Amino acid sequence: MGGIGRMEDDLAQFYKEIGPERSAGIEIVVMDMWKPFRKATITHAPQASIVYDKFHVLKHLSFALDEVRRQEYHRVNGKKRKYIKGQRYTLLSNKANLDEEGRRSLRLLLKANKRLHKAYLLKEAFGQLWDYSYPAAARKFFDNWKLQLKWQRLGPYEKFAALVERHWDGLVSYCHPDHKVSLGFMEGMNNKIRVIQRRAYGIRNEEYLRLKVLTSFIKVD
Repeated sequence: MGGIGRMEDDLAQFYKEIGPERSAGIEIVVMDMWKPFRKATITHAPQASIVYDKFHVLKHLSFALDEVRRQEYHRVNGKKRKYIKGQRYTLLSNKANLDEEGRRSLRLLLKANKRLHKAYLLKEAFGQLWDYSYPAAARKFFDNWKLQLKWQRLGPYEKFAALVERHWDGLVSYCHPDHKVSLGFMEGMNNKIRVIQRRAYGIRNEEYLRLKVLTSFIKVD
């Protein structure tokens, strides 16, 4: 349902297909921080509260950490580069998913590079933002998080902080009691659709694929 691209008109097709009455009944829309999607939602479902997807936001932060890693690799001399080279997966992975060798490499990397150590700790801490139930408390946390960037020369993180500032309303919206959408469910739903798409390889009927996605969410007693 909707267009095949990521333009405003593509999402507008979704709202037009379900019709004005159903669009008016939408209470929450979970999306990434893509401006055309936001504009289409405001136009066709202005009453809906927009909540930005946690996994998408954290992906931007992971990109920032990876950029810091690349910058540090080029900044330090050859001897210190050995701790950074080949450690992209180690640095960006969830620590719980690392084996013993991976955790040892991570400890050596963070010990050898102060700037990467700070960037890593900031990335790990940022996930706490979604634990808050009050907008004022969430704002205080973010402001304190930003203060830690001062004098750190972490350009990619400063850009990320500016991105969060621009989209703060959709992030803090998650604090509302009625907006505690299971973001894990949203990611699971997206993965389920991707599996259906892979299984549908070779099927050229888009309407059939759409029906397969819709019927996969029908509860069977």
